Amino acid sequence: MLTHINPKLPMRNKAITRNYYVDTLGFEIFGSADYDGYLMVQKDNIQIHFFEFAALDPNENYGQVYIRVDGIDSFYQNLLDKKVRIHSNGYLEIKPWGQKEFSLLDPDHNLLTFGESI
Repeated sequence: MLTHINPKLPMRNKAITRNYYVDTLGFEIFGSADYDGYLMVQKDNIQIHFFEFAALDPNENYGQVYIRVDGIDSFYQNLLDKKVRIHSNGYLEIKPWGQKEFSLLDPDHNLLTFGESI
């Protein structure tokens, strides 16, 4: 039986990634161990892991995660209030497949798409 999925995305700099996810997006550090070159963050029931890839070219990174959300309008507004940069092709909108979605690029150009069924 499958119970959870924890995506692993590349990061160039652990401190920058930690600050973006914790300070900007409101995640928390998961676990008590501080592993060299590895980071785990959690928000509500979502956990994302990061592995160090110092030579990563952000313009060639195709890491992506789709995160389902309850209350997407308030989550989106909260990010706008904090001046979080929304992906230029990813502003909040209703998609033909019945989801209300928006997208962000993290500092390493991992695409985070947030969606809620309508």
